[in-house]
Amino acid sequence: MLKSSCRLFKSLNLANVRKVNKLQTKLFGTSPVDHLGLIPIVVEQTGRGERAYDIFSRLLKERIICLMGPIHDDLSSLVVAQLLFLQSENGTKPIHMYINSPGGVVTAGLAIYDTMQYVKPPIATWCVGQACSMGSLLLAAGAEGMRYSLPNSRIMIHQPSGGAQGQATDIQIQAEEIVKLKKQLIGIYSKHTKQEYDKLRDLMERDKFMSPEEAKELGLIDNVLVHPPKTAAESETKNVPADSTA
Repeated sequence: MLKSSCRLFKSLNLANVRKVNKLQTKLFGTSPVDHLGLIPIVVEQTGRGERAYDIFSRLLKERIICLMGPIHDDLSSLVVAQLLFLQSENGTKPIHMYINSPGGVVTAGLAIYDTMQYVKPPIATWCVGQACSMGSLLLAAGAEGMRYSLPNSRIMIHQPSGGAQGQATDIQIQAEEIVKLKKQLIGIYSKHTKQEYDKLRDLMERDKFMSPEEAKELGLIDNVLVHPPKTAAESETKNVPADSTA
């Protein structure tokens, strides 16, 4: 009887997860991780029984945000909401954002960027795979000293691109807007890398691909890591001398 009850409880939780995913699809037009296909479910044992999470919700509980794939309005809405939620939960504890993105819509990326600067908790950014275009800007926008990359990632910066059609005046308006965005983005990179505006402008004239070491030299990241950085508690444990015996 107990086993069957546990199975029923687990199936109810899984049903709830599916309901949440369906609700998110209705609200945003797509599931938050629709492009990832099958979403793993994590079952957690608690004092009150079992609780099922989709893997991304479980990571969010640990203050981890996964920014994976092209940056568009739907993804931007979800990341902004997660940042605001984590700030409401704890206004000082760091947030960890893992980025694997080829870039995307500039305005969607700037919405995430502005929210990263707005919230109070420090945000550690991690590049896994690639951080290109707007992805590299968000990587550089992490808290100083907390911007990381794994050793085989690729990082790329460039000027914004786009297209325009319509009457000549409309095309001129769009061209002026993208030039303004270009200057704005170069200014943001300059702020976070502490590099001169003119140097970054020249680098961003074409796609500039970098290894993590090159990105560190430019100031986009602070460290290249193979393993997570040790916490203060782990460092203290390592430095404690072993008990001596007579």
